[in-house]
Amino acid sequence: MLGWVRLRGHADANFPLVRLGAFRAEPHACNSRRADALFEVGDALLCAQTPLPSLPHLSLEPAPRRGWGSVYAALARGRLDTERLRDVLVRVLPDADPLVFAVDVTTWPRCDAECSPCRGSYSHPSRHSAGQPIIAGWAYPWIAQLGFDRDSWTAPVDARRLHPLDDTDQQAACQVRALLGRLGDGRPVPLVVFDAGYDSAQLTLDLAQARVAVLVRLRADRCCYADPPPPHRARPAGHAATTPSATAPTRPPGRPRPPP
Repeated sequence: MLGWVRLRGHADANFPLVRLGAFRAEPHACNSRRADALFEVGDALLCAQTPLPSLPHLSLEPAPRRGWGSVYAALARGRLDTERLRDVLVRVLPDADPLVFAVDVTTWPRCDAECSPCRGSYSHPSRHSAGQPIIAGWAYPWIAQLGFDRDSWTAPVDARRLHPLDDTDQQAACQVRALLGRLGDGRPVPLVVFDAGYDSAQLTLDLAQARVAVLVRLRADRCCYADPPPPHRARPAGHAATTPSATAPTRPPGRPRPPP
């Protein structure tokens, strides 16, 4: 307790734990109902050492201080201001020049949850259904900031659930435009990197007016064609052909032309 009192009274705002405490206060303020329970559920998900098979297992983690009933109540009746949370995540982004963001889709399998709303058929890298890498579940397009350091750390800034009838490319373009609005005009032009599942032509059209550089990874079986050759000039009407036809009779070589 004495160490905690000294930490709370620390005067250096750049002290790492002080900065961490200030950051944690902002996402906590984004919860308008059942704030403590929702925040502890998030801590349990982030700190769990192994994948949790069900929601009651969250209450067994060290972070939550409530029973499993509070976990269900927080998820059912809690409220989270998602737009405010996105503003917080963009505001605390690490400084980088240039800014590089990655866009991808993560599928949450819900194969046996027939009552779950808005399920769709999406590809999955490791789980198959009837021999095909397509499963029923939810798809979440997300954006995360990347760095040039050789590590696996990223800074997520946005994630939304994709409706089965939504277009993946248009949804990604909408998320990128919203991110650019939060970044403002004072930062350098960001580079947004897309996976091979996105349509480069559609993204170019959707982000044509945005101040952003787009890089799309092309699939190995993608065929790219060069510009077609210019069309031949049409022959004016009434003029005969100047080149001999392939079927026209030709004069034997060496024989003089007959007089007119």
